[in-house]
Amino acid sequence: MKVLKFGGTSVANSENIEKVLSIVQHLDGKLAVVVSALGGVTDLLLNSGKLASEKDEVYRDILAEIEDRHLKVIRSLVPIQQQSKLIGEIKRELNALETLLEGAYLLGELSPRTTDLIASYGELLSSKIILKAAVAKGLDVSYGDSRKLIKTSHQHINALVNFDKTHQNILEFFENTPSRITLLPGFIASSDNGETTTLGRGGSDYTAAIIASATDAQELQIWTDVSGMFTANPKLVRQARPIDHISYQEAMELSHFGAKVIYPPTMLPVLKKGIPIWVKNTFAPQERGTYITQETNGKNNPIKGISHIGNVALLTLEGSGMVGIPGFSKRLFEVLFQEGINIIMITQASSEHSICLAVNHEDADLAKQLVDAVFEFEISRGRVNPLVVEKGQSIVALVGEKMKSHQGLSGRLFSTLGKNNVNIRAIAQGASEKNISAVIDSNDVKKALNTLHEEFFEENIKQLNLFVTGVGNVGERFLAQIAKQNDYLKAKRRINLRVVGISNSRTMVFDEEGIDLANWKEALADGEQASLESFLERVKQLNLRNSIFVDNTASQDVSRMYSEYLEESVAVVTCNKIACSDEFEEYQKLKDLSREYGAPFLFETNVGAGLPVIDTLKNLIASGDEVTKIQAVLSGSLNFVFNNFKEGASFHDVVRQAQEEGYTEPDPKIDLSGVDVARKILILARESKHQIELSDIENKSFLPEESLATTNNNDFFASLIKHEEAFDTLYSEAAAKNCRLKYVAQFEDGKASVGLQHIPEGHDFYNLEGSDNIVLFYTERYSQQPLIVKGAGAGADVTASGIFADVIRIGTV
Repeated sequence: MKVLKFGGTSVANSENIEKVLSIVQHLDGKLAVVVSALGGVTDLLLNSGKLASEKDEVYRDILAEIEDRHLKVIRSLVPIQQQSKLIGEIKRELNALETLLEGAYLLGELSPRTTDLIASYGELLSSKIILKAAVAKGLDVSYGDSRKLIKTSHQHINALVNFDKTHQNILEFFENTPSRITLLPGFIASSDNGETTTLGRGGSDYTAAIIASATDAQELQIWTDVSGMFTANPKLVRQARPIDHISYQEAMELSHFGAKVIYPPTMLPVLKKGIPIWVKNTFAPQERGTYITQETNGKNNPIKGISHIGNVALLTLEGSGMVGIPGFSKRLFEVLFQEGINIIMITQASSEHSICLAVNHEDADLAKQLVDAVFEFEISRGRVNPLVVEKGQSIVALVGEKMKSHQGLSGRLFSTLGKNNVNIRAIAQGASEKNISAVIDSNDVKKALNTLHEEFFEENIKQLNLFVTGVGNVGERFLAQIAKQNDYLKAKRRINLRVVGISNSRTMVFDEEGIDLANWKEALADGEQASLESFLERVKQLNLRNSIFVDNTASQDVSRMYSEYLEESVAVVTCNKIACSDEFEEYQKLKDLSREYGAPFLFETNVGAGLPVIDTLKNLIASGDEVTKIQAVLSGSLNFVFNNFKEGASFHDVVRQAQEEGYTEPDPKIDLSGVDVARKILILARESKHQIELSDIENKSFLPEESLATTNNNDFFASLIKHEEAFDTLYSEAAAKNCRLKYVAQFEDGKASVGLQHIPEGHDFYNLEGSDNIVLFYTERYSQQPLIVKGAGAGADVTASGIFADVIRIGTV
């Protein structure tokens, strides 16, 4: 025989009950079918009893709602000629329920016995309706009253089962039941004197398991609204997937830590008999579901699932007076036990200086009162501190029976959470190593679950969540490149990029599931008002794993925000040179924060747009080499200008062309003044481990003082026209020497300079075309022939690609 249990969602309405009957109809062999109350009805019943005992007449409205729901199901499900008799039967039951509620109302109290009676009506009503519907469909079905079969103690609300009597009753009943299908209400039972009792939370599952155990069933099937037990809560982790096969022990661990599909005590009766359990989806019966047995195939992932318990409070008792003194733990646990406070997790330092307990947050205040009272003497003498209570905590747990045979899992857990700024308050792991638990802040639960699921289940696909500010030339192209390459990155690099936030100076838009990059402009135009502070606040509120702040601006105000992002373990990728060319103390602060919080701070595009200049320099230094000199043409803008500034050309027109084609900053004076180049050589010097300030760099500007003194672009371009003759002279002097003009940056012996130079034919810089950059690294290893990095050094596309490359670097860490 097979035993099937259908939960509240499976029988919530007539449409769902039709699905249940279809499943039963298509299964072969003898079946015992256990059904719950219609979805939500048990809560309505208990609430009505509570309200009635409080003399709140709203209980009558709830009773009317319960009646209406059941009558609607009858009228939709049962043939009209059979409805009258069934409705009469259901109304008699509802009248009896009403009498109970009126009694509670008049007495102003609700006993456990009455509570059980009221709660039992959910299953009694649903099972009778489903029975009639099954008969109407021609199924060979009979009814079994679980109260006559399952015998319990006299304890109400959560009665203890008398298994000897219960098994005997069940065996006799099924031996004398010829029908192929037997329908039984779950959750309800009775004591020896015939009083109705209930089996507590998960009671319908428990009913099915008891019947399966007593009859030595072929299997127990738990039908619910999900396709089995999942690797994580699918409501919090989109990538969660059903677990094909899991052991009883693993299933109980996952269920204890928040997996609501099956209640742990349910498995005990079938576990003893080795009866397999299937967890199946009523709404997708064709899907495999989860198979639960004594053992599983050890070749699979040792981690079977990640679960969590929310609404936890962490209690810490500590003090030097605890060390080496027996009985402290006994007194602590005993006082909590006596008041019925359940301890979810325990961890104790080997020094015996402290004990941490996790309890339900609703019990925390009472626990503090009790513990402080028990240890009042020790607290008054300073031997023990008053109990510390930390609310707003949750427990996340890795579960897997084979974890003990795999090294390094705990390390991966702690490392993965640490990289994402998830602070672990306490940890616990049993010697059996079926479970590794960590207490964390409840605000971090979603990020922690997604981070751990990505680490252990997603075949090393790393999801990066991007928050992009600045959508001008560079930003727009950056987003276009992501849209184009995302599928490739998923398939080939195992990186999934998701742009969650976009902002310009006016508006900002967020979508936790990822902004549609085909329509981001429209979404941004309809976005909310933007500010740097509110953008940061939203990033913090979303609290997503692997978050990256991308700055495509040249704004000093934006660069001032980097430290706040890094302190939240949000990586920063920027083409904005201001931060790294600020005072050395500020530059070093950002580098230190990056290390402290494990948040990458990458700025490759600060020097060579898309060229791997800084990356090359870092690799040289990391390998033990020492830089002795750097020579470079670092301004693609200036190189474009002087490559196109020829005899007969107007310097003003060439600069204007460079600006229009995106080779200069919005304010071209930044490029032409040499300040931009000075910032770049400053950054290279600092990355070479030298402490140097921007003011230390000698800037030999070729611009007239009048041009340098302008405050807007119109005045700047006007000054270029006015001093055209001076620029022509610069060109002619170089041409006379058969040289070309290049704006060169140099760093040697701790000193840096930038300025226009005459470059003779044969020099590495001479044939530098267009807007290309070139960097010569002279090191101890490259002392005669420098290591050369050369290529396009300006333009929105290459700068965007450099930012993109930094993002990918983070994804491959």
